[in-house]
Amino acid sequence: RSLRSAIGGAAFLYTCGRRRRCIVPKKTNVKENKTTKKKVVAMFLAAVMALSLVACGSKSDNSGSGDASGTETIKLGGVGPLTGGYANYGLSVQHGAELAVKEINAAGGVNGKQLELSFQDSQGDPESAVAAYGKLMDWGMNVSLGAVLSGETASVVAAAKADDVLVMETTGSADKCIDGNDKAFRICFYDSYQGTAAADYLTDNALATEVGVFYQSDNDYSVGLYNAFVAECQNTGVTIKETQTFTTATSTDFSTQVNALASSGVKVVFTPIYAEEASTFLTQAKGKFADDVYFFGADGLDGILGKVSQDVTIADNVLMMTPFAADSADPKVQAFVKAYQDAYNATPDQFAADAYDAVYAVKAAVEAANGSTSGADLAAVMPTITVEGVTGTMTWNADGNTNKAASAILYKNGVGTLFGQDNANDAAGAESGDAADTAADAEA
Repeated sequence: RSLRSAIGGAAFLYTCGRRRRCIVPKKTNVKENKTTKKKVVAMFLAAVMALSLVACGSKSDNSGSGDASGTETIKLGGVGPLTGGYANYGLSVQHGAELAVKEINAAGGVNGKQLELSFQDSQGDPESAVAAYGKLMDWGMNVSLGAVLSGETASVVAAAKADDVLVMETTGSADKCIDGNDKAFRICFYDSYQGTAAADYLTDNALATEVGVFYQSDNDYSVGLYNAFVAECQNTGVTIKETQTFTTATSTDFSTQVNALASSGVKVVFTPIYAEEASTFLTQAKGKFADDVYFFGADGLDGILGKVSQDVTIADNVLMMTPFAADSADPKVQAFVKAYQDAYNATPDQFAADAYDAVYAVKAAVEAANGSTSGADLAAVMPTITVEGVTGTMTWNADGNTNKAASAILYKNGVGTLFGQDNANDAAGAESGDAADTAADAEA
């Protein structure tokens, strides 16, 4: 075959592969002059050089990507439900991450590189989440922010195992959802920790010695918290007086469960469920329980006010374990809350705060790894860094879990405050009043 014919065949294959249409090369004249042959050889060599440059520029070492202007960037990818019944969680995570990216870029980026964020909708479905992860890898993602719900997180973490990508999980809390991938770490509490902490919180704050439980028996998140809570209650001497369950198929009518729990006379109902189902339960429970009964849950209850916006008093006496309180006096928290409110006209919840901290944790890890975005390099430095975040001071264990303190938020009349804060304010007011009375008596 002539050189021209060979080049024509290569062009045919390249065009078919890249543009999905085939161009048949024109027939060539065998009696080409020497000048034409030289041009052909030059064209061939130029094509080879161009293809080699493309190959050299492909993402193989995960050391950052270049944007259209040639600026080095670090690409962050996230997955979560942006539509459907759990969209409030996904949107909070997306917005929290976006805010952190904007702040970091405005301050100069990370080791001279700007951050880019792409967040894909999973609709809360594990299979869709894996497809979204694949799309992000095709985009050139350097670091993954994982997924939002525990089920989809487990799928994404498994899919990422073979890739040189750090997974900085934001809110997937099921104990095992980051297992099996030594490059996966998380910002949020894991479920067994939350369940154990909730049981200890009951005892530490003398809330109850007998409790009821209402959980979803076909949901990993709910079951994980339930098991840990029950185990710790046995250690602390708290009695589980009544247990009621439901499944995805029976999540619309809770009248039987409400009546059983109300009749038990318990002062605390542990509800390790998501806000979507909790809003249904609380709506049907309104007026059935005594006014001093607490509905005690974990981070899944975050966003409950948005689910009962038609009557926010439905959420009265909801007590939620959380590492984040929007009304905290911490200057970092207040700056974050103001920036979030300015950007999204809403008060950030724990999901937004976790995502915000996740991006700053990525920044700290890249800096500790001397600018590398290799998943292996970042995983190696994670147990060595400390991040002062809006959800607390964070360090990480080799198993990927974080260490930070928890508190509880109590909702009343559509407002969430740190549990015990009202009592503390009342006590301070009383002391102040007593002091004023004493001073007045002394003057008299």
